[in-house]
Amino acid sequence: MSKKSFRIALIVVASTLVVGLVVAGWFAWQIREYPNTRRAGRGAEIVVKVKPRTPFIKVAAQLREQGVIDRPFWFRIYAMRRGATDAIKPGDHVLRDNMTPKEVLDQLVEPVPEKTASVTLPEGQNMLEYFALFEQAGIAKAAELEALARSPEFLQKLGLAGDNIDGYLFPDTYKFVVPTAPAKVLERLVVAHRTVWTQLVREHGKALGKLKDRLKWSDRDVLILASIVEKEAVEPAERPRIAQVFVNRLTSPSFKPKRLETDPTIRYGCLVPVQKSAACIKWNEPCLAQNLPVGCERLRRLQLDDRDNPYNTYQHEGLPPGPISNPGRASLAATMNPDGSDYFFFVAKNPREHVFSKTLAEHQKAVDQYQR
Repeated sequence: MSKKSFRIALIVVASTLVVGLVVAGWFAWQIREYPNTRRAGRGAEIVVKVKPRTPFIKVAAQLREQGVIDRPFWFRIYAMRRGATDAIKPGDHVLRDNMTPKEVLDQLVEPVPEKTASVTLPEGQNMLEYFALFEQAGIAKAAELEALARSPEFLQKLGLAGDNIDGYLFPDTYKFVVPTAPAKVLERLVVAHRTVWTQLVREHGKALGKLKDRLKWSDRDVLILASIVEKEAVEPAERPRIAQVFVNRLTSPSFKPKRLETDPTIRYGCLVPVQKSAACIKWNEPCLAQNLPVGCERLRRLQLDDRDNPYNTYQHEGLPPGPISNPGRASLAATMNPDGSDYFFFVAKNPREHVFSKTLAEHQKAVDQYQR
């Protein structure tokens, strides 16, 4: 080899080494600077849903697709250096489009805080009204809750009688993870009901025992009456007296026929059961035609005379087939321990209070005074 060729070869080798050193230096600089290089963005929030057991290569690609990072390959190298490729937590990560790779990875390896929502279930509403509140809060779908609430298998699993879960959903304020499985939602409400029921039985066990013996009632029968008391009573002090009125109607030999004659039972029979009478369907038609909630109309003579509605306590003696609402603690307690008065009738004299009467003549006089 000539001296000239040797010099050329030496220059090529030297140049290659220099280029290699420059590239290596640039690469090292990139590795060092990349984690803290802020992405050019506007700070917009981006929700990245990471499913459990997602390979990190797919997570990096997803971040690139959603505009969180620009270089998925570099991001993977950075994560490998930190030993974080297997530490990504599943869930909905709220990121921004102008974060540094370090900020992104720091957040991805942190557990996603559970999103929760609170829902208040008012006393005296039925299960469909509760399920709408759960859906509004994003906790569970109303249709899925209703399907379970009517499922014979699910009710049997919970040890509940009847064809739906109404009466056993304790009214209170609850906090749930969003979303929560419908079964978990219903089970929690039933457990709350049973907890309160057990406490009240300890407090009113003697009176409750007498009531059940006198009427040959089960716990469910007591719950049915409590659900009616909840719908009729507004003033707390009146609950034990209203409960006693209904007990008197069912037990007094002089009161015949033994009908409770309460409007809320008719409304429930027209709103909640899957199978509805012709009179109930007709009652709901004007509301549906106006895109209003069913039940927006007042009851008419057609509904009051409807014997096909099993919940019509103007036409059928005794208790309706099941609870018509979900009663709270006060109504449960009042029904377990009514006040022992001898009234048979009551009529509203204002939005909160009632006038109680012992005879039909007294009652008709009160109706004329306060209603007509």
